[in-house]
Amino acid sequence: MADEVVSLLKEAYNDEMETVMNYMANAILLETIRGEEVAESLKEDIEEELGHAEELGYRLRYYGERPPASMGFSAAQESLQPPEDTADVLSVIDGVLEAESDAIETYEELVEAAAEAGDYVTEDLAVELLADEQAHKAEFLSFKREYE
Repeated sequence: MADEVVSLLKEAYNDEMETVMNYMANAILLETIRGEEVAESLKEDIEEELGHAEELGYRLRYYGERPPASMGFSAAQESLQPPEDTADVLSVIDGVLEAESDAIETYEELVEAAAEAGDYVTEDLAVELLADEQAHKAEFLSFKREYE
């Protein structure tokens, strides 16, 4: 069961780091009149996502593992790539919603795996991060309603 916890910790760590990269690229791209509010929200979320990755990294260290670095990274957030059209705010919002949904699913799995492994610290962390991701998703659902 600890193997599953470690695997999910690594997956979540990678996802958080990829999200930081994509949020940064999209925030820079959307610094326009139409996308300024979404860009500002992405910039604020970057710090939080980095904090998530750091906390996950410390849990990996607890298990005697190293946080993955760039050579162990494989990108998966195709829908969060910056759009060709800098006015296409809705595609960025949709990409964020997909990334947040994926993170929510991973953290739900981590809560369950950590509970089964008797790792209450990781379980508690996963619940905390799950709440953060649900809040991000709710915020971007409200953006989506505004842009549709």
